[in-house]
Amino acid sequence: MKADTRALVVLALIGIVAGWLASILVGGGGLIQYLVSGVVGAFVGGLLLNALGVNLGIRNPLASQVVTATIGAIVVVLLARLIA
Repeated sequence: MKADTRALVVLALIGIVAGWLASILVGGGGLIQYLVSGVVGAFVGGLLLNALGVNLGIRNPLASQVVTATIGAIVVVLLARLIA
């Protein structure tokens, strides 16, 4: 498996896990919604935490990415509910 393909698979898996965790906290969703909210949430969470200067202090990079993506996914889901 090429590195680009592996990176996309890892991004998708992190997105699904983050979307699922966000749905536990704010409710609802299916697999596609988990993936979309998690992947978009990864970008939003990264930008948000970086802009606020927040360091999670998690040493494991995978766990840090999942937590960041989950925070972003929660923000994305709540904003989507406000707009809809």
